[in-house]
Amino acid sequence: MHYLRVIITGVLAVLQSAAFAAVLPGDDAGNSLSGTITDKSSNNPLPGATVYLPDLHVGASANAQGQYEIKNLPKGKYLVEVHFIGYAAHTEVVQINGATTASFALSETLIEKNEVVITGVNLATTLRKTPTPVSVIRRDYLDANISTNIIDAIAKLPGVSQLTTGPAISKPFIRGLGYNRVVVVGDGVRQEGQQWGDEHGIEIDDYNVGKVEVLKGPASLVYGSDALAGVVNIVPPGAVAAGHVKGNVAANYLTNNGQISYHADIAGTTQKGFTWSVFGTQKFAHDYKNKYDGYVYNSKFRNTNYGGSIGLNKQWGSSTLRFTSFNQELGLVEGDRNEQGQFIKPVNNNGVADEAVATDDDFKSYSIGLPKQKITHQKLVWDNNVYLSNGGRLALTLGYQWNRRKELGNVLDPNDPDLFLKLNTFNYSLRYYLPEMNGWQTTIGVNGMKQQNTIGGEEQLIPAYDLFDAGVFAVTSKTFDKLTLSGGLRFDSRNMKTKLLETGGETKFGVVDRNFSNASGSVGVSYLASDRVTLKLNAARGFRAPNISELAANGVHEGTIKYEYGNQDLKPEVSTQGDVGVEFNSMHVSASASLFYNHISNFIYARKLVNAAGGDSIPATDNDEGYAAFKYQQSTANLYGGEFTLDIHPHPIDWLHFENTFSYVRGVISSATDSTKYLPNIPAARWISELKGRFKKVGGVMQNAYAGVQMDLTFAQNDVFYAYQTETTTKGYTLLNAGIGTDFVNKKNKVLFSLHVAANNITDVAYQNHLSRLKYAPENEATGRVGVYNMGRNFSVKVAIPIDFK
Repeated sequence: MHYLRVIITGVLAVLQSAAFAAVLPGDDAGNSLSGTITDKSSNNPLPGATVYLPDLHVGASANAQGQYEIKNLPKGKYLVEVHFIGYAAHTEVVQINGATTASFALSETLIEKNEVVITGVNLATTLRKTPTPVSVIRRDYLDANISTNIIDAIAKLPGVSQLTTGPAISKPFIRGLGYNRVVVVGDGVRQEGQQWGDEHGIEIDDYNVGKVEVLKGPASLVYGSDALAGVVNIVPPGAVAAGHVKGNVAANYLTNNGQISYHADIAGTTQKGFTWSVFGTQKFAHDYKNKYDGYVYNSKFRNTNYGGSIGLNKQWGSSTLRFTSFNQELGLVEGDRNEQGQFIKPVNNNGVADEAVATDDDFKSYSIGLPKQKITHQKLVWDNNVYLSNGGRLALTLGYQWNRRKELGNVLDPNDPDLFLKLNTFNYSLRYYLPEMNGWQTTIGVNGMKQQNTIGGEEQLIPAYDLFDAGVFAVTSKTFDKLTLSGGLRFDSRNMKTKLLETGGETKFGVVDRNFSNASGSVGVSYLASDRVTLKLNAARGFRAPNISELAANGVHEGTIKYEYGNQDLKPEVSTQGDVGVEFNSMHVSASASLFYNHISNFIYARKLVNAAGGDSIPATDNDEGYAAFKYQQSTANLYGGEFTLDIHPHPIDWLHFENTFSYVRGVISSATDSTKYLPNIPAARWISELKGRFKKVGGVMQNAYAGVQMDLTFAQNDVFYAYQTETTTKGYTLLNAGIGTDFVNKKNKVLFSLHVAANNITDVAYQNHLSRLKYAPENEATGRVGVYNMGRNFSVKVAIPIDFK
């Protein structure tokens, strides 16, 4: 920690000196960006097209004449992105100095090639210039695809999968790694909500999303410990142009589990730079069903989420305060059935805990049974940018997260939590974006977090603890004609100290006081070999400190159906990964390939324990449920694989797309020879193929229509950690999905509302995903099938009504 304090002191000194160069009110009042946005072929104006500067979080919309203007900007070079529905996004670096004029002509095409990326880089850049593999989806993708939560919505991206415990709980996995190895960023800060747990989902509203960026590979350079596998950056909607008010009202219904969702949001910006926004979402569902299990008892859930923001954009910079509240109640599927294969439920029989057969009314009721979780996650983020007179920029982001997670399962006292986790997190980040020097764009900074976790309830799985970490970093990039070079260094230190807990005269949790520190770095290049071909190469080193469950767990983990033991002697994981990629874009075909090799030292995983007789080790518990015991251990691991995409869009019928993605990852432990050589929770290979038509103009009252059919083929996973029955094999399956949608417009081509109709698993295939925790539920004695199956056939209808006025 001493060395880190010295480094942080030096960085803060640089940041403090930079602060003295801050722009005084009035210094840059003349800096602005204006121009027109037109159709490249017809030269007609494009009213409603948006111009956005991602690094400054400001933008504007074109008026009826295609004209736009953004005032109160700092001097310097900034990436500008221009969007309009039905046209290729245009990106361009603009030098702003005084009253700057820049006009843009957009090409009418339905192929997205110029997406802007902000995740894992020091300044916004295009996908072609970032050396790391990144996938990006926007709001229209989320509207057109069926999902029950935000991670479910992105799980079809190449290299991305999800570990699930029913439809309400999904955890992101990137290239075979999940839990604390993936950092989820929401509202600009890393999401902290007990993400070590199998049945702990992501507390972010899937409607309050502008776009999602998924960075694949070690990203410890910018985000610190835990970003070993990558980052899921969930970006909220951007600011509205000055003088405008925009919003959206949406409703969605899913037939399989009767899911009903309502959402409304509205935001505005005054001519004087005051910004505001509010949103609210309510979502509830009864039990889902499939061909083998029928309705799955207690798979229902309910969400009530809301939030808002206020801010100010001025010539000196910007300041925005955002608040979100995520509130969820969900059932935990245990999968217990009687000899006839009927699901059973716990009941209070005149003061005695008993069981009864779940009825059709229970399945279709929106009232959640036991066991269940109640989660409240509130987040306050203060984001600030100060423009400096030397052309640099100072950014300060402070966040506070208040997470409460209750697990309730006592039918005799249903409001008394068995497990109560209370986590408070303070996030901080201070960055100095140096003025451009000879084409080099460099950022230095300090970021980290302080956590306090306390526990309650009758059962304890993890101890109370205090955590503090800090990291200093420097990242830089430069473009040399066709080659872009980027990289940087980082040093982190984390301290975690648990608190003593004694119960019944015995020590439940002892004191663990550990310090973890490590250096991270990356270097990568992106080379534009031609107008059509881009080559990428990246090498990165990242690290992850053990989480609280891995270090100190001692108790029953209800959601995973096991008894967990921590290991206080664990060392940090260290990842060294190499990525190589190629992208090809032509008038008829777009294709990409990305290969990776990830070597992880001290890889942490849970292994089932055995007793002296070679059977399951079953610790004694108060409720005598007979949970098998697991303990965390370490070894050297290697993961390798890649993602491949192919999009055929033959000209001149480029409205037609035949899109294909293939993802493969294999994870092994170096020293093992039998099934223990396979890492647990490695997703099966997956091929998704979709034939889709996109039509900018349909005629009459419809525009921006689409229709498509999709084949989702997941291969069998037989390379599993089978020893001690830690993991079981999973059969392959093929799902057939389809969707149609369109915007309905008036005579002035203003969108009145959008309609999206979709179907998943049309042939009602009964399947189990390899990363579904429910496949380890008890055997159905009536059929001999083990576990619970995933959701069956599901239809969705979604309607969205835009709000837009001055």
